[in-house]
Amino acid sequence: MNQLHTPKASRNQDTGRESFIRSSIPAESGRPPLGCSAAPLPYCGAVLPPSALYVRQVPAFLAAASGVLSLLPRRGVALTVASAALLPALTAAPALAAVRADEKEKQPRPPAKMSTVGGERLGRAGTQVQLAPGAPKLPKKLTGRSWVVADAESGDVLAAHNAHWRLPPASTLKMLFADTVLPRIPKDHKHTVQPSDLAGMGEGSSLVGIKEKQTYSVHDLWLGVFLRSGNDAVHVLSALNGGTEKTVRDMQRHAIELNAQDTHVVSPDGYDAKGQFSSAYDLTLFARSGMQKPDFRAYCATATAKFPGEVKKSKKGKTKQETFAIQNTNRLLTGDFGLDPYKGIAGVKNGYTSHAGSTFTGVAQRGDRVLLVTVMNPSDGEHNEVYKETAALFDWGFKAAGKAEPVGRLVPPKGAGDELSTGGQGKGRGHAKASVAASDRNSGGVWAAAGITGGALAALGAAALLVHRRWPLPELVRRRSKD
Repeated sequence: MNQLHTPKASRNQDTGRESFIRSSIPAESGRPPLGCSAAPLPYCGAVLPPSALYVRQVPAFLAAASGVLSLLPRRGVALTVASAALLPALTAAPALAAVRADEKEKQPRPPAKMSTVGGERLGRAGTQVQLAPGAPKLPKKLTGRSWVVADAESGDVLAAHNAHWRLPPASTLKMLFADTVLPRIPKDHKHTVQPSDLAGMGEGSSLVGIKEKQTYSVHDLWLGVFLRSGNDAVHVLSALNGGTEKTVRDMQRHAIELNAQDTHVVSPDGYDAKGQFSSAYDLTLFARSGMQKPDFRAYCATATAKFPGEVKKSKKGKTKQETFAIQNTNRLLTGDFGLDPYKGIAGVKNGYTSHAGSTFTGVAQRGDRVLLVTVMNPSDGEHNEVYKETAALFDWGFKAAGKAEPVGRLVPPKGAGDELSTGGQGKGRGHAKASVAASDRNSGGVWAAAGITGGALAALGAAALLVHRRWPLPELVRRRSKD
């Protein structure tokens, strides 16, 4: 499967380098000739291409042409020339609309039957929501092929769209990788990278910039995974875990433990591979499981960090390792042009490949409520569309909480017991919270709540709340949610 390549950089928007991708589009792709404006004027000699890209520019074309018409002398020849200039736009509009409708018709459709893990309604195609009186309506502009809005603590799925549709996950699969491998290797362990560690990476992979024969701590490598979505960091950590093949088996085994039945792992980094898929429901399960781990929470909430660079020798013969700044590619955490950081956001992971499109799973808190939202492959090609749709679903979820009946639930891991995620079913929420509180006291299992330490991960704050199963999200997030 073809990847979206950028030289010496990334195949995906994880690295935030879309400017190169845009500049590399050839002239025949529909861009106007050099010297012409984005909305082609009659005197440019540009012809509107048969692409939906320019559908929105037809009004601008007409307006510009009308301006030219008003400036011309009112003579027959001049009017004929101006009328001829208008003809391409007038004839292009219905043709382009037809092309757009045809492209929409060719969009893949979800299977008629999908998994019913978490509830029968989650196995249905289309949008599933049950609004009580006074509940807000879902956002109008939602183009994701699949999405889920869930209460992270109760497990209630408030709304979903093709929740179990098996789709390419891109780098959001790194959540499963981290949830599987993170507890296995001490953070302070240091490793000198060998050429074999980096073997097998897909062409155009997103990279944090790991160098062969250079020594890194495991902590550094996880920063590379969570902040820069570095496939090089994933492969080095996989080598420390016993190799890529073993890591893939471990991830698949862990997915089964989490009841993520829509997921088939082929590559540990989410790079497009034949037969690799997941679903919005499963990605939400991975995020929920990962967020139980203090290190996972801390890494995915880190906005910026320093990463080891080259080791250089001074004139006196002393060696010094330089560092360079890296920023989290989660744009709801760090913001972007035209996109503010989302108040209360605390992670989790974004991804993009040309095959998977944009994918994202986020967790956010407002007051005492914590929500998880996953969006996969919005069909709207707008910049940052996956983040905009996620933010819209977060806004809806916080407003609809308590006013929307659950349409399903996030199931607990195998062996954890139904009381850990009742979703309004089973033994009830009071029993569930009591059971989790007892579990927290008596074991160090996957559902145990723990505080986050401050330090090198950025100003996350040391304070944490331990209220039943409520996650101790970074204090920075709590402050941000009140701004």
